[in-house]
Amino acid sequence: MSDLTSPMSLAGAGGARRPRLSRWREPSILPGFGLSIGVTLAYLGLIVVLPLIALAVRPWEIGLSGIWRTLTEDRVAAALELSFSLSAYAALVNAPRGVLIAWVLVRYEFPGRRLLDALVDLPFALPTAVAGIALTAIYAPNGPLGSLAAQVGIKTAYSPLGIFIALVFIGLPFVVRALEPVMQDLDREVEEAAQTLGASDLQRVAHVILPTLAPALISGVTMAFARAVGEYGSVVFIAGNMPLKTEIAPLLIVIKLEQYNYAAAAAVGLAMVVISFGALILINTVQLLLARRGRR
Repeated sequence: MSDLTSPMSLAGAGGARRPRLSRWREPSILPGFGLSIGVTLAYLGLIVVLPLIALAVRPWEIGLSGIWRTLTEDRVAAALELSFSLSAYAALVNAPRGVLIAWVLVRYEFPGRRLLDALVDLPFALPTAVAGIALTAIYAPNGPLGSLAAQVGIKTAYSPLGIFIALVFIGLPFVVRALEPVMQDLDREVEEAAQTLGASDLQRVAHVILPTLAPALISGVTMAFARAVGEYGSVVFIAGNMPLKTEIAPLLIVIKLEQYNYAAAAAVGLAMVVISFGALILINTVQLLLARRGRR
């Protein structure tokens, strides 16, 4: 009898009768999951999903033929090609520059290091219009750098090159800040072990350092690309805004809004969202493959 009424036997009997909870219904140590997930979904729905739904619905006011006619206009196609191509080029150029700057800031101690670290965030702090005016003043034909480039026949401001310079300027901090935490956690003993085993500097970089930095580098390049695609203020001043030559897609959207052609503006915006989303899926797939390869 004592065995049947012992706490262990009762617990065992109760445990046998208690249904097994799934892993998703296990009680959390921290309370408030329901409220937290509710607030999160409401926030994302109002701030992110609802505007995207409105953007996807508005172009259909002109029908599929109207959307196709808008997106196949020479002016619209040229603006989309200019924005996405230069954004991709600027992000790729920022990749090696970001690696170098982050490496210097993390691995070396020198006078003025904190000042240099603060200057990296300058494109974050500057209003985009101020950055555009400053870049235009520097790279204009009568500016200090623009005049030097003009002497060798290179036109900087009011050309695709000027847009490229502006996109490189605003995208660099994303790459540097994405790499710095990973570089700080990089195990130097692994590098020393590779050196002890006879690896050259190039081999250590190619086989030890870069594979570790690759996911963070891709994240930084992705953020720089996404920021560059939608950049307006710092580009519109230095671009010159010549249709079919230096007119960016965000400016074209603003022009169509000023013409009260809201459906066409939404069609251009929807095309930018679709292209950006496809590019981000591709980049994230590559990042996932690299991360899986690094865990092997």
